[in-house]
Amino acid sequence: MTPLMSFMNPDRLWWLAVPVAIALLYLVLAARRRATSGGSTNSILRRVLPRDAALKRHLSVLASVLSLASLVVAYARPQAMTQVPRERATIVVTIDVSRSMEATDVTPNRLDAAKSGAKDFVDSLPSAFNVALVTFAGTANVKMPPTTDRTQLKAAIDAIRLAPSTAIGEGIYTSLDVLEKLAPQDPDHPDDPAPGAIVLLSDGATNMGRDSADAATEAKKKNVPIYTIAYGTSTGYVVENGQRQTVAVNHAELSQVAKLSGGKKYSADSMKNLQAVYQTISRQIGYVEEYHEVTDRFAGIALIFAVLAAVGVISQAARWP
Repeated sequence: MTPLMSFMNPDRLWWLAVPVAIALLYLVLAARRRATSGGSTNSILRRVLPRDAALKRHLSVLASVLSLASLVVAYARPQAMTQVPRERATIVVTIDVSRSMEATDVTPNRLDAAKSGAKDFVDSLPSAFNVALVTFAGTANVKMPPTTDRTQLKAAIDAIRLAPSTAIGEGIYTSLDVLEKLAPQDPDHPDDPAPGAIVLLSDGATNMGRDSADAATEAKKKNVPIYTIAYGTSTGYVVENGQRQTVAVNHAELSQVAKLSGGKKYSADSMKNLQAVYQTISRQIGYVEEYHEVTDRFAGIALIFAVLAAVGVISQAARWP
C-alpha cells in the first residue's frame, strides 16, 4: 500500500527528538514543582493566583512544542499523495442501445438515465482527454470519434436511439478499433500507442455477434482495460407485440469482460447510483496519484502554533484592566 506521505529528506526527522526532549523536561520540572510545593503554601497561592494560570502555561508550552515539531517536519520536506489529472488519454464510452434499455425500472427509463449519466461522466474527465462514443445493439457503430469537444460529444449522446439485439463483443471490438485507428498520437512519442480505456454500459447478455470474452482478452493484449457497468434491476421488463418480457440485468458476462480485460465491474440500479459509479471510474482513469511537496503547509502550521504560544505567554504576563 502506498503511504499517504513521504519525505524528501527523511534523515532530518531525527531533529524531532528535540521537541520531544523539551516536552519530557517540562513534564519532569512540573512534577518536581508539585512535589516540592508545601500544602499550606500551595493553598495560599491558589487563593492569590488565577486558577487558569497553570492551564495557560501548559497550553503555551504545548503550542511551542508543536510549533517546533511542525518546523522539523517542514525541514524534512514532506510530500503528500494527491490526485492530479493525467496529461493525455482516450476514453471510449460504449453504450448498449438494445430494446431492453427501454425498461422503466430506472426512472425515466434505462436509456435516458444512461444518457444523462454519460454526459456527466464526460464532463468530469480532464479537459485534455479525448472521448469517443460507440453504441451497440445487433451491430456496433461509432457515433463520435475521439474528441475534446464536450458539446459535440453530448449532442451525440442525446441523439442515441434504440435498436434490436445485443452484441457486447462487437461493441468492444469497435471500441478497440477506435483506440487503435482514431485516437490522436502523442506528437512527442508518435510510435507509442495512446493510453486508453473503455467504459461499457449494458443491461443484457450477448445474443449475436462475436464472443465478448474473446473481445475482452484482445483488449487485455492491447493494454486497454474495460470498466463495465451492469445497469438496471432484476425486475425490469419491456412490452413487445403486446407481451411482457423480463429483461433482468446479466451480471455474469459483464464481470467476465472486466476481469479478462484487466478492468473493473460496477453495478447501478438507479440514476443516483449510476452517477456515483461514473464518478468513481472518472477518478480511476482520469487522475493519477503523485507526491507533491507540502513543506509550506507545515511551515504555516508551525507559525500558527508559534502565535498561539506567544499569545499564551503574553496573557500570563499582562495585567489587564
